[in-house]
Amino acid sequence: MASTLSLQPLEGITFGAVATGFRIAELDEPTWQALHDAWLDHALLIFPGQFLTRDEQIAFARRFGPLEFEMAAISNVKPDGTLRLEKDNDDMMKVLKGNMGWHADSTYMPVQAKGAVFSAEVVPTIGGETGWADMRAAYEALDAATREKIDGLSAFHSLHYSQSKLGHQTQKSDGQYNGYGLHDGPVPLRPLVKTHPETGRKSLLIGRHAHNIPGMDKAESERFLDGLIAFACQPPRVYHHHWAPGDVVVWDNRCLLHQATPWDMTQPRVMWHSRIAGDPASEAGLAA
Repeated sequence: MASTLSLQPLEGITFGAVATGFRIAELDEPTWQALHDAWLDHALLIFPGQFLTRDEQIAFARRFGPLEFEMAAISNVKPDGTLRLEKDNDDMMKVLKGNMGWHADSTYMPVQAKGAVFSAEVVPTIGGETGWADMRAAYEALDAATREKIDGLSAFHSLHYSQSKLGHQTQKSDGQYNGYGLHDGPVPLRPLVKTHPETGRKSLLIGRHAHNIPGMDKAESERFLDGLIAFACQPPRVYHHHWAPGDVVVWDNRCLLHQATPWDMTQPRVMWHSRIAGDPASEAGLAA
């Protein structure tokens, strides 16, 4: 079957495209190759109305490489079907709130994630968008003096650090995902400037898990990193997706940050996350 892939780049934004004209569950090899090339170019692909089964989503994610985990629910719906309310402030609620800060997945683990496939099953009537920010364009928009400064800097990445700022004490462990993200193993050191292993483009590697730049005191480091996030995560480098049931996205975690946004938690929101494992040759931290 001939490829019917149609790509519509997001208007006025430095990254992202809407991909239509085919069913993910029926991808032929030529369409897959074109899709993968488009993913490397645009970093975020949006597939409206796909309504993937769980097995179909996992199979699609596996085409990008081995998985860090096959699927996890990101939801305020409890296993018994009742709603997890904001006032409950349990572990999952703390994770949901933490995810509202700009971040890249698994930078606090020994190997950073390559990307993710994310899909919508149940969405609230208002709010609950997911945002992404283009760290390639952010790096390129920095002035020459700042680029020169950060090219030699690194930061430690820790979930314990980022969640503790919200009053949430994570459990120290070996860094393995436990379904809630409540773990923090050895704290890796990562450069502030990352070179993409497949495209060669440079991007900022920052986000809420980054802290304690060696050579700076903690307060100076926090101000500097907060300033980089504020600069990077603004138009035309950001996009927030208004979900509809059945929507699927795949993003490149090696050059984008992302965030959840608030919604009325008296309404259910059920999302499914499949995380693509990073290659240790390019995604491992610099130090433990």
